[in-house]
Amino acid sequence: MSELLRGVVFTHAGLSESFVRAVSEITGDSEALVAVSNCDLGMDGMCDAVTQVIQNPPVVVFVDLPGGSCFQAVLTVARERDDVAVVTGVNLPMLLDFVFNRDVSPKQAAERAISVGLQAIRAM
Repeated sequence: MSELLRGVVFTHAGLSESFVRAVSEITGDSEALVAVSNCDLGMDGMCDAVTQVIQNPPVVVFVDLPGGSCFQAVLTVARERDDVAVVTGVNLPMLLDFVFNRDVSPKQAAERAISVGLQAIRAM
């Protein structure tokens, strides 16, 4: 793949900004991820926000809750697009891994993110 993927973190409240800031501080890469929040947005506003951030594909959109409003907005906008993949249940390990592995297709990146994210979940 010639163009590096971009990542969009779309969550409730300020969670997306916190994830993106943490990834940037850990990796030193402030360009790989963009934060989008649903704060003060209805469904139309969320769809507009998603439409704006996925204008320059390829993109992987990471959302917080499966079935939540952010997830619904992303699916509404990106459902038929091959150049946009959606991953729900975002966590810090998957975002960190994504930043260093963006030279694949959106689908491959989404599958890798799911694998890395699941591997990071442990009961101690």
